Amino acid sequence: MPTFKDYIENAWVSISGPVILSHACSSTLNSTTKDCFELWKENSNMIYCSSLIFRLANDLETSVDELKRGDVPKSIQCYMHETGSSEAEAREHIRKSIDTTWKRMNGEYLSMAHSTSSPMLIKIAFSMARMAQCMYQYGDGHGVADQETKHRVKLLLVSSIP
Repeated sequence: MPTFKDYIENAWVSISGPVILSHACSSTLNSTTKDCFELWKENSNMIYCSSLIFRLANDLETSVDELKRGDVPKSIQCYMHETGSSEAEAREHIRKSIDTTWKRMNGEYLSMAHSTSSPMLIKIAFSMARMAQCMYQYGDGHGVADQETKHRVKLLLVSSIP
C-alpha cells in the first residue's frame, strides 16, 4: 500500500487528465508538439491541479465499487492506512484536498492571468476540473451500470429544453 503522497504522485497522471489536456493543446490550439511542450512547462501547475481534482473527485465516488471489483487502493484507502483514520475522516480529508487544490489553481490563475501565452489551455484545464466534479457528483456512473450518468448526459445533450 503506497503512502498518500506516493499515491498522489502517480494518481494525478493516471487519471488521464494530462492526456486529455495534451490532446486539447494540439487540436484546439493547433499547436505543434514543441509548442505544446512549451505551454505545458509554462502551465504545469494548472495541469497538475486540474488533473489532481479530476483524480480525487473520481476516487471519492468510485473507490468502493472499484475495490469490490479487485482494483488497487485509492487515495481514501491510502490515507486511512497511513493515518489510521476512519473512512469518513479520510473522505473529509480528500474533500479538503480538493478545496485546497481549487484554491491553489485559482491563485495560480490570478498570478498568471495576463502573462500566459495560452489562456485557452487554462480555460480547458479549469473546465476539465469542473467537469470531473460534475460527472462524479452523484456517484460512479461509468463503472456502475445504474444508468444515472447515461440519463444525465442524455438530458444535457439529447433531450430538448421545454
